Amino acid sequence: MDETSSISFPSDYPTIDPTSFDLVVLGTGLPESLLAAAAAAAGKSVLHLDHNPFYGSHFSSLSLPFPPSFLHSPPLPPDPSTPPSAPSPSSSYAAVNLRPHRLYSEIEIAGSSPEPSKAFLLDLAGPRVLYCADETVDLMLRSGASHHVEFKSVDANLIYWEGRLCSVPDSRQAIFKDRTLGLAEKREMMKLLKLVQQHIGSGDGQVAATAEEAAVGISAEDLETPFAEFLKKQRLPPKIRTIILYAIALANHDQDNAESCKKLITTKQGIESLALYNSSVGRFPNAVSAFIYPIYGHGELPQAFCRCAAVKGALYVLRMPIVALLIDKESRQYKGVRLASGQDIFSHHLVMEPSLQVPSSVSHSNTVCEGLNDSNLIGYAARGVCITSGPIQQGSSNILVVFPPKSLHSGQLTTVRALQLSSNVGVCPPGLFVVYLSTPCNDVILGTEYVRAAMNALFIVPNSDISEGGISTSDEVTEGETRPTLLWSSVHVQELTQASFSAVCSCPMPDENLDYRKILESTKQLFTNMYPQEEFFPKHSTSENAEDDSGSSE
Repeated sequence: MDETSSISFPSDYPTIDPTSFDLVVLGTGLPESLLAAAAAAAGKSVLHLDHNPFYGSHFSSLSLPFPPSFLHSPPLPPDPSTPPSAPSPSSSYAAVNLRPHRLYSEIEIAGSSPEPSKAFLLDLAGPRVLYCADETVDLMLRSGASHHVEFKSVDANLIYWEGRLCSVPDSRQAIFKDRTLGLAEKREMMKLLKLVQQHIGSGDGQVAATAEEAAVGISAEDLETPFAEFLKKQRLPPKIRTIILYAIALANHDQDNAESCKKLITTKQGIESLALYNSSVGRFPNAVSAFIYPIYGHGELPQAFCRCAAVKGALYVLRMPIVALLIDKESRQYKGVRLASGQDIFSHHLVMEPSLQVPSSVSHSNTVCEGLNDSNLIGYAARGVCITSGPIQQGSSNILVVFPPKSLHSGQLTTVRALQLSSNVGVCPPGLFVVYLSTPCNDVILGTEYVRAAMNALFIVPNSDISEGGISTSDEVTEGETRPTLLWSSVHVQELTQASFSAVCSCPMPDENLDYRKILESTKQLFTNMYPQEEFFPKHSTSENAEDDSGSSE
């Protein structure tokens, strides 16, 4: 069966009325849905389209066998039933055809998906979590999107250290209880936490209690140095430095190799991450760690913001591709879009998902389309999705595992993260588990090798040449204890694209990070570029008819 046959398009497209909007948004990923909801909340007329039959685009959570089909499928219908009509010779605008751009490569599927396959909901952009104190959570509360999503706590944060999984002590109490840390290590980590808290307190305008406390603040010079160097200056042992850099500050690249590190974290950035982590622990009474995960998957987040937009009057049409941009013949300014139905829709602004591009010959000669091409490619992320027969750690449900650089083999330059989820978040049947893995990469072959190395460390992988070895999860390993068996897996490489800020905007792809901070930052910038006089979800705003999530739809 053809890989794309599961995504079909209607034989008769609906006619959209009205035909003019303040904003047209193509794609229902999280950035696009945030922009649609923010614009609708600001009183703008919004038409929100998606060529898929489901919400979420590249941020979707899909049941099997949809994820592999989506990775292979083009963003435009292969054979539109109604060919687009050409403008009349007297028309003031010209149509510039869009071309599909494949964002996924190196796709490999292994194993047989357990039945019932529709009982699984698999994230395309995993692994991903939210900090309890993240701005994204505050935004959901402010916009009313929180009415449409429920969350579960990630039970534990673990790090792979010297062949075994160790708990990440993320508070004074956790440090005191940790049996894998020596007294000297506990003392040094407690001193660092105290130093960070004093620095944060002084930054908030609080005065240090004593002259001694004021003297141990973090200097401006230290704040600009690499965080790894600052931690060494604090005489922290290697294990503690590794925990802080990769399991708390969530560094993606080897911080001990400044010359080749793609993204070096400064002390200021590291302290900010520690502060966010610290404020997330204990924020919600039912969250035992710093992280939470949405029940039924991350695809629930864009759907929640789509509902908010619909309540405010946005119009939604699924299975509706855009095939061309409409450009004014004289001014060369953007006028609107042509749909696969042949209908022309006009708008002041257009936001597009990144799987559509303008031919380079047009985008290079037209500032309206600048950025909608390969120039916003910034790298790759290798991702893995696994279904396993049991948990990574006995008795665990939802846990995050961090493999720091060089932990899997000496040539490993980036962090590999694995997020295990159980049936209590509604993504799989009881007794089975879903595990997401990812790592940033420039070399797609190396990226997939890192992901597979982590899979072989965590699971018994059928037909694998390197499935021996595994890991231990405590100082004393129970005799006969086995790793879970890998039942089904998908490994692929995804392009990392940044947002483009031309007259026609392009949203970013899911990035290499564990959380949404960078995506939210670029989304807010896109909104400000379009509507500089409007506030992005005003803090006093609330979702007034939160129970009415039907909105306007077509």
